[in-house]
Amino acid sequence: MSTSALTALTAALVLVTGAPAAPQPVSVTASVETPAVHDDEAGGNADADDPAVWVDPDRPGRSLVIGTLKEAGLDVYGLDGRRLQHIAAPSAPGGDAAPGRFNNVDVVYGFELGGRKTDLALVSDRGRDRIRAFAIDPAAVAAGRPPLRDVTAPDVRPVFAASESEVDEQRTAYGLAAFSDGDDAYVVASQREETRLRLLELEDRGGRVGYRTEDTLDLPASFTLPDGTGWRPCADPGERPQVEGMAVDQEEHVLYAAQEAVGLWRVDLDDEEFEAPEMIDRVREYGTPWTYDAEEEECVLDTAHDPGFGGKNLSADAEGVTVYHAADGAGYVLASSQGDNAFAVYGRKGGNDHVGSFTLDDGPAVDGVQHSDGSTVVNVPLGRPFPRGLLVTHDGEATPADGGREATNFKLTPWNAVASAFPEPLTVDTGSFDPRDTD
Repeated sequence: MSTSALTALTAALVLVTGAPAAPQPVSVTASVETPAVHDDEAGGNADADDPAVWVDPDRPGRSLVIGTLKEAGLDVYGLDGRRLQHIAAPSAPGGDAAPGRFNNVDVVYGFELGGRKTDLALVSDRGRDRIRAFAIDPAAVAAGRPPLRDVTAPDVRPVFAASESEVDEQRTAYGLAAFSDGDDAYVVASQREETRLRLLELEDRGGRVGYRTEDTLDLPASFTLPDGTGWRPCADPGERPQVEGMAVDQEEHVLYAAQEAVGLWRVDLDDEEFEAPEMIDRVREYGTPWTYDAEEEECVLDTAHDPGFGGKNLSADAEGVTVYHAADGAGYVLASSQGDNAFAVYGRKGGNDHVGSFTLDDGPAVDGVQHSDGSTVVNVPLGRPFPRGLLVTHDGEATPADGGREATNFKLTPWNAVASAFPEPLTVDTGSFDPRDTD
């Protein structure tokens, strides 16, 4: 980064306090859920995490939800929640090497691959420190065949690790956001247990998808508080405050990144380079002293001495981020406030002011959402089930539980149900933005 960018970053960290308390979140209910999965041997060590939506170009009601299951790979669902395809994560390459582990997923449309425009699902393989690419076949969707096919180039290198042995230390590709700029497609990947973000450009390698590094950004690991004291977030020894939830505003070329124990950042992407990051909100725990309990192997916050420098809208961890596009720069940035099972909503325009928050609560047919990691929102009509757009969220505590087995899954909620729950309804705009338009 340039000196001017670093100066701007330092200025952005001089934060103000004294904002009024945020209003209580409004309540929303989901309408569809995917099958529960279980992170145990009987369940194939499946742990749902992050969803993406692929919009069918011919019949939007036939669109797909693609969800990562970590060690178990990923599943593909219809809009009715039915599982249509399962893809296993790669097995370990041998010895004591780590197996594949699919963490986050996103979609790009119309990538030129082997001379054909191809829609891609892109996945961060946390186990092997790669980006995996899967071609999405609309004809297969129409015919009821498995729609995803692995098209990852065999020679792709680790995203962050300098060697294969370093991959096995698992400071690997973690969060992921993908976007297009004309005929070019990109991925932003974050590094597990580090503050580093890496911008990758996709490339066609003989009809398979590879990538090369375009830029790297290191977010701060420690902060100067308004009273002049220093603070670093609570973390296990040797770990730095990582990012997982990310999304790119396709029209504005802005990356939104949730640094889990810190807050929500805005980073402009200018000529496919990271500009100076700007913090637009902090977690409530920001600035709170803490100690590390070695016996329990966990951090203990000293809330009695909280200096009050935290935000009002996010409770750590700050997690899944997604962007709702509307006309003339309107719309919203949504972030999962995992610590209080809520979702914070910010405007896209201006200073990304906080608009309000909502929770997804138990409904007549679908249970609520707790401890949500990934999420994604689509503004366009998706047929009869979701004629005014769709929000998909990870549920970290799906019920009813199967005995003592913990369960996770994904919940599908009509966007208009979210919008209409607010005292001043949020915008519903199904026509001004097309996620398939890459220009």
